[in-house]
Amino acid sequence: MFSLSRRRLLATTAVALAAPAVARAQAWPTKQIRMIAPYPPGGGIDTVTRGFSEGVSSRLGQVIVVDNQPGAGATIGASALARSPADGYTLMVGSMVDYSIAPYFHQNLTFDMAKDFVPILEIGNGTVGVLVTPSLPVKNVQELIAYAKANPGKLSYASSGFGGLIHLNYEMLRQMTGAEMTHVPYKGTSFFQADLYEGRVQVSIDNVLAHLPNIAAGKVRCLAVTSKARSPLLPDVPTMAEAGVPGFESATNYTLFAPKAVSADIQKKLNETGNEVVSDAGFREKMLKLGIVPAGGPQAEVQAKMPAEMKRWADVIQKGNIKPS
Repeated sequence: MFSLSRRRLLATTAVALAAPAVARAQAWPTKQIRMIAPYPPGGGIDTVTRGFSEGVSSRLGQVIVVDNQPGAGATIGASALARSPADGYTLMVGSMVDYSIAPYFHQNLTFDMAKDFVPILEIGNGTVGVLVTPSLPVKNVQELIAYAKANPGKLSYASSGFGGLIHLNYEMLRQMTGAEMTHVPYKGTSFFQADLYEGRVQVSIDNVLAHLPNIAAGKVRCLAVTSKARSPLLPDVPTMAEAGVPGFESATNYTLFAPKAVSADIQKKLNETGNEVVSDAGFREKMLKLGIVPAGGPQAEVQAKMPAEMKRWADVIQKGNIKPS
């Protein structure tokens, strides 16, 4: 009889102790939420963060304040998230690619993406394309690869800087196909656009958004997109798999992150609410105008994607022996 009473007491105590945590998760959010954007105002991630936050705010009935924390390859904002309490009141929209690359190019990081963050939702992906100057005598990716192999080092490849995604796109192409080009790092995309269009550099694998008007005008050609599926922005342009380079995938990814220890109930609520936003016709239209293809989906999908992205870029960097200069 004593044992039975003791078990009942323990069970009742356990329920009582768990009740506040359950109540907090069910009540969340009860105050304003901080959404970190690890880039300056006006850029792609900032714009996505603000549009997404507006949609989430209206559905949750709480103010969401966007907190721009730019610098150091988006690692300052990520460090701020890692220091935040895991209570659901500090979140971040960032790129898996940034944080997959960061450990190789930034010393003394105060966070580890896999250990400190949990991905909640893939909001969307920027369309990346294989861009060539119009005067280059190639019509498709296979001809580009053949030309580069026949003329090793003759082609110049423009990137927005050493160790960035555009640079690593070239490294991945080189490693997968043997196409050797001369890497020319610029200070940003806007600095190499004119050179690419006028033929002073011949190739780049870049987000197509900044180039769309010039693609339409014939000032630059897009031979393929690097996503799994064709982009609604360029529906007639094949994927890299269709172009004969299966496995070559790259995108400027926009993901909602939370601190790792945020409760499962809050994660679930965020994923469900985020999917409502991403499914909204008005939000989708805004994103497509920015060159971003909306994503969404179960949290399990984006959780599975994170280690795959980390491995993809670790392999490229290590195989290429790419180190900070």
